[in-house]
Amino acid sequence: MIESEALSRRHLAACAVARQAGDMMRRLFQNRSGIEMSFKGPQDYLTQADAAVEKLVRQRLAEAFPQDKFLGEEGGGEVSQSMWVVDPIDGTSNFARGIPHFCISIAYALDQTPEIGVIYDPMTDEMFEAQRGAGGRVNGRPMKTSDATKMEYCQIELGWSSRRTNDAYLAIVRRVLEAGASFRRAGSGALGIAYVADGRSDGYAELHINSWDCLAGIVMVKEAGGYANDFLAGDGMLKGNPILVAAPGVAQALIKLTGIGSKVMA
Repeated sequence: MIESEALSRRHLAACAVARQAGDMMRRLFQNRSGIEMSFKGPQDYLTQADAAVEKLVRQRLAEAFPQDKFLGEEGGGEVSQSMWVVDPIDGTSNFARGIPHFCISIAYALDQTPEIGVIYDPMTDEMFEAQRGAGGRVNGRPMKTSDATKMEYCQIELGWSSRRTNDAYLAIVRRVLEAGASFRRAGSGALGIAYVADGRSDGYAELHINSWDCLAGIVMVKEAGGYANDFLAGDGMLKGNPILVAAPGVAQALIKLTGIGSKVMA
């Protein structure tokens, strides 16, 4: 069992590494004309920057915590009792197209429980960070989910995944709109979930998302008083799952609209 002091050291290290990686991302973004871009699949962008940032994060965390394992979007890895789960650039399509909405996402999980979440947006210089049981903050300010209780006043982000059919995605969009909410898709699941934790959005849903995109944000939403479905059920760590995070006052409504999650206990 890792003591709280050891968790705090990992929390501080994750923030420091995220900022260092963010500095690299910002430089690469500002000079991206020389970066090669390819596709891993339909609408699934890959740039040289993704691999470079992940290499930096992997090295820094291995130096500080050699006993921990690492699971990254680009280099893969393994599931372990003590592990880091990292997306070097979440929002690569935005990065590649010159849209300044992307981030690095670093989560630490112990015994399959997300303990630490750090998401850094290098273009706005916003550091979202949380530790289980210790609250969540953005640039030092406490985060709290919104007080929304009625869908007609909500804004919901609906992430899109090529792993699910367009009909399934459009069905959720239609139901959310018919319930009176507005929706958006900004291209970064990690930031979308962090925005729920900070009350900027009232919910985020996606029919399939990977662990490196959402684990850090899940810690934040829970610490900010929000709802998150059991994302790690089954083999969610390696294969991904649907995700729903929401302000508590609209969580039950969104569970019904999206079909993701289970009944919120009073």
